[in-house]
Amino acid sequence: MFAVNLHFNLFDFMGEKDFEKIFQEKIDNEIKIEPRDWMPEKYRQNLIRQVSQHAHSEIVGMLPEGNWITRAPSLKRKAILLAKVQDEAGHGLYLYSATETLGTTRERTINDLHSGKAKYSSIFNYPTLTWADIGAIGWLVDGAAILNQVMLTRTSYGPYARAMVRICREESFHQRQGFEILLVLSKGTTEQKEMCQDAINRWWWPSLMMFGPHDSDSTHSDQSMKWKIKRKSNDELRQNFVDMIAEQVKVLGMSLPDPDLKWNNKTKHYDFGEINWEEFWNVVKGNGPCNRQRLDARKKAWEEGEWVREAAAAYSEKRKIKPKTHKEALETV
Repeated sequence: MFAVNLHFNLFDFMGEKDFEKIFQEKIDNEIKIEPRDWMPEKYRQNLIRQVSQHAHSEIVGMLPEGNWITRAPSLKRKAILLAKVQDEAGHGLYLYSATETLGTTRERTINDLHSGKAKYSSIFNYPTLTWADIGAIGWLVDGAAILNQVMLTRTSYGPYARAMVRICREESFHQRQGFEILLVLSKGTTEQKEMCQDAINRWWWPSLMMFGPHDSDSTHSDQSMKWKIKRKSNDELRQNFVDMIAEQVKVLGMSLPDPDLKWNNKTKHYDFGEINWEEFWNVVKGNGPCNRQRLDARKKAWEEGEWVREAAAAYSEKRKIKPKTHKEALETV
């Protein structure tokens, strides 16, 4: 009798093109790609870029709201806002964990943010000047995020899609919270109504920019659609957002700062004005009102939290070599 070694490398029998064909067939048949599955390197890098950018956006997004926790107008408002900021921290954690399944490390991902190599949503580089801004962020910013994120619950990469299910549930509460803040202000004093309208005026155009450049100017859009990382294009999502908000603003008795906004009976969508793309690219390149402030805050938090990471690592190592209890020793006899 003798043993036959049946171990072999599939690449001895199949080329990379064959694997790419199988990979695309899985995507076309709505089969999720999992961490141990073969995937093209460009697919992996595309996902690392997108998921890490999403994670960074959740973490940096805590900053413009966090400084209003102590200034919220009531204890109830403070508690709600604190819960929301905690949710965003959790979303960042889920998404950083998802990037790790793609073969990168959390430290490398965060270093890319601090160095400026990795980006986050340009919306968080605008200041929150009044309490109404917190409402506008919830209604407009989180509303735009939900349109993107609901699509991502069906993205082709399994860990990302599953993380998005819980994130979307929590984001829906964030949007309602923001709308309720503005609704209360819209029924208040003249000053409160003016504050509400001012916040909408300042956050409307940056919210439209959240969907990214026009499809024709988007570097990764076509490939992401083919791989079903994305299910809808930037312009399609932006149009859906305008159609939704143009109706909701009527409930507030407020207006959107766009003289070109009007219903089009032919297309059954709202027409709207052109975005200031020069401003968009300027903010993306790091020249927005709060770019430097946001990155400095994240770097400071990372540096000041180093002792916590070291302590956690030391505790983990200590647990690995922990002496057995008397009961555990008897069980191994």
